[in-house]
Amino acid sequence: METKGGYCSDNELNNSLILNIKPNIFLSGLLLLTVFSGCNRGEDGAHPTYKDLTEAVYASGSIYPRNEYKVLANADGILQQKLVSEGDSVKRNQLVFVLEGVTQSAREQAAANIYRQSQANLNANSPVLSELEAQLRTAQTRLSNDSVNYVRYRDLYQQNATSKAELERVQLAYQTSRNDFAARRSSLQRTRNQLYVDLQNSRSQYVASGQDQGNTRVRSFVDGKVYEISKEPGEVVRRNDQLALIGSGRDVFVQLAVDESDFGKIRIGQDVLVKADVYPDKVFKAKVRKIYPKLNRVDQSFRVDGDFVGERPDAYYGLTVEANIVISQNNRVLTIPKSYVVGNDSVWVAENGDKKKIRIVKGAENFDLVQVKGGLNETSIVVNPE
Repeated sequence: METKGGYCSDNELNNSLILNIKPNIFLSGLLLLTVFSGCNRGEDGAHPTYKDLTEAVYASGSIYPRNEYKVLANADGILQQKLVSEGDSVKRNQLVFVLEGVTQSAREQAAANIYRQSQANLNANSPVLSELEAQLRTAQTRLSNDSVNYVRYRDLYQQNATSKAELERVQLAYQTSRNDFAARRSSLQRTRNQLYVDLQNSRSQYVASGQDQGNTRVRSFVDGKVYEISKEPGEVVRRNDQLALIGSGRDVFVQLAVDESDFGKIRIGQDVLVKADVYPDKVFKAKVRKIYPKLNRVDQSFRVDGDFVGERPDAYYGLTVEANIVISQNNRVLTIPKSYVVGNDSVWVAENGDKKKIRIVKGAENFDLVQVKGGLNETSIVVNPE
């Protein structure tokens, strides 16, 4: 990846260089010739000249729509209907896909059957409760009879009309009947409570299965444009499979990759000049909106997002672009061609017919020019280092 790029440093050449971020050989020669002639280059060298110099950082990237999201399947099934195509506009909550969930239908039917059975088990004619209530009534009758019998034998015993053994036998029968009645009453109440819980659980499962069945009807989450369809009718779809890619049909942004060595120069709000091959005669303007602090170790770059200002490209997903992020604008500064710089901060100058190497103090620079803050003036003659 190129780490730096720049547009022309004076206003006369700015538009030409913008339209040719990566110029071909013919354009390169033409531009360099123009730059050098603008720097008062003679046969023996060039005089530094005052120019407006724009310093910029090169970046490459792509254009993406806002509100992009992947439409995922929420249920297993077979894609039955595809109601949109690539390029179509969609509205929020618009139906876009219909799945046929065979197993889901069976699960919903089973849940409905269980729910109906749970209702039947708890209503007034419930066979389960009717049986327990009948047993409770029988136990209550037995308890009533045994209670009367116990009182009669107790009176007889007090009158010495019966033996103690008979009294104890009748008393045991009464206690057994009382315990059995209490147990059957508790069993009836416990069963009624359990049937109520079963009814609530089966109702929840029935409602959930109905919601799952609704998941076979996939709707758009946003207003936007369909950029990609991943499945066709007849294909098997699993839960969380991607069905489509939808994003804004009008609002787009540029996502750029800035080299690690240039990342420290990027600031929010800086101007960005964007060039796309699809639009050979246009340069779009944007501004840096967001800077991501995480380094992409694959290409040693940082992500930078920009918002377009004024005219913007059409909503083509992933459109490849090149851009220059303007770092600084320097009006009327002393400059020399960058090709004359030797090493990091030295140039060859002509003095009294001799050539000598001197150090200069550099300022801003771009692909073609370097600002000279010290070491040279307009009368200096900078010679080609070759």
